[in-house]
Amino acid sequence: MKLADYVAHFFAGLGVRHAFVVSGGASLHLIHGLDNTPGISHICCHHEQAAAMAADGYSRVTGNLGLAMATSGPGATNLITGIAGCFYDSVPAVFVTGQVSTFRMSGNSGVRQTGFQETPIVDICRSITKYAVQVLNPADIKKELQKAVHIAKTGRPGPVLVDIPDNVQRMNIDPDALVEFSPDVAADAADRNTVQTIIAKLAESERPVIIAGWGLHLAGVEDQFRSLVEKLNVPVALTWGAADLLPASHALRIGTFGTHGSRYANFAVQNADFVLALGSRLDTKATGSPPNTFARSAWKAVVDIDRKELDKFELYEVKIDCPVESDLRTFVPALAAKSVTTDFSPWLQRIDQWKSRYHFSKETYDPGQQVDPYRFADVLADILPARANIWVDTGSAIAWMMQAFRPGPGHRVWHDFNNTAMGWALPAAIASALVEPQVPTYCVVGDGSLMMNLQELATVVRHNLDIRIICLDNAGYSMIQQTQDQWLDGRYIASSIDGGLSFPNWLAAAAAFNIPALEITHNAFLMDGLKRLADHTGPGFCRVAIDSACRVTPQVKFGRPNEDPEPLLPRDQFRREMVVPPLPASEGL
Repeated sequence: MKLADYVAHFFAGLGVRHAFVVSGGASLHLIHGLDNTPGISHICCHHEQAAAMAADGYSRVTGNLGLAMATSGPGATNLITGIAGCFYDSVPAVFVTGQVSTFRMSGNSGVRQTGFQETPIVDICRSITKYAVQVLNPADIKKELQKAVHIAKTGRPGPVLVDIPDNVQRMNIDPDALVEFSPDVAADAADRNTVQTIIAKLAESERPVIIAGWGLHLAGVEDQFRSLVEKLNVPVALTWGAADLLPASHALRIGTFGTHGSRYANFAVQNADFVLALGSRLDTKATGSPPNTFARSAWKAVVDIDRKELDKFELYEVKIDCPVESDLRTFVPALAAKSVTTDFSPWLQRIDQWKSRYHFSKETYDPGQQVDPYRFADVLADILPARANIWVDTGSAIAWMMQAFRPGPGHRVWHDFNNTAMGWALPAAIASALVEPQVPTYCVVGDGSLMMNLQELATVVRHNLDIRIICLDNAGYSMIQQTQDQWLDGRYIASSIDGGLSFPNWLAAAAAFNIPALEITHNAFLMDGLKRLADHTGPGFCRVAIDSACRVTPQVKFGRPNEDPEPLLPRDQFRREMVVPPLPASEGL
């Protein structure tokens, strides 16, 4: 069979049902291979960046590999933002690129380019993939595909790239004669002494917090984790990647913490005397800056599958008392097998008091004649069906949602949590609607982010996808404006219409793609408007008018500890809330 057909057959055999593609001269045979193969379909995107982001979303929602294909040169380089998103969020996906024929390659000639659109995509992508290879020998195709998939899915998952020259794609191969890949299989076992140490320290604590991160979703141990925390009766602070791990109604759910988290969750984490982080690498968005201000009086244990993530804490002068290199698939059950009797009632009561005192409705303001984004997130939770996939784009949109949205037991909230690329949510939502048409799909995106992949509205319409697109329209980049408020005297250069941006009439833009649209311009219309959107089937668009003055509130300014976000509390009130002694940076104001 033709090698390009074998590539499609290989992925179909792994249960990959959709490949996201943009056609080009060097990818034609690969894409025709998809069309020739039962069980897998090609989905045409209008930009390779969107194809890569759709492959990312496909992997997240299915738990299987995502797959995108692109041509050489600009087609391949356009994939890079999506590849990076998979890399930083540990999402297993395969990116197959076409390349110029081997007899048109520059080789060692020293010239920049010989073949038309020749680009060294393997070299370019090595630092943002777990494995990148160019297949020059057709006999190696099975081995290299197997190796790439194995690497993508084992250990800490991530993206891989396979580059195949055009003439190699066209060669005939005997599938039964191909060389296979034989992986080394390493067993992971949780150290019993380490598990016992953590349990013993928990039993001694008075103010424990478990931090839950995206890694729990990646490991597929959500149910085991929920049983564990209920057995231990320990409150849970959530990273953005795990915000939906416990429903809002759960008694042990504190909420999201960190530089863009809630004030009450930050009070809980920063005043804890025991912290166990599961599935979170504790980046600076979680720890604040400087990182050594994070949970500074707590005994801290971090469980991570990546040794380098554990080693980094010494560099940042963060003391981790118990670093554990382990797969959560083995560690969570090992921890759950231990018996411990605890009573953290006073601590849980104090957290509930913080949650009541600093609920988002008391932190934010009603901007008057337009929609309060926090009220939007709150109402959205009320109108969603029992099951829903909610894809949220970056900027203030994700921060508002992470602070105020109340997920139900059947709600999944998705975001490219670490790369946070503008324009990610729409193509990722396309993948979701394709593979789970029975689950309502919502795409919450700011006006700036929607402009980055606006062309994919055509893809939504082409496949008549049941996606409800909610555009939070504040006529600019409010997250950037908030930074400009803090550091650049409120001059909104390149972040506002006056500063150089431009936007379309959103209802007219939706109409141009033949997507039914409505708009919500006032808080009083939120419930009715969102219900109308929820009742709609097929592609739907809703513009929500957000006052351009709305900001993420609270937010921790760089250089301040997480427990002291802006707007700052009166110092006497702040001191009363702190169990741990405040730092000089907080005492001075």
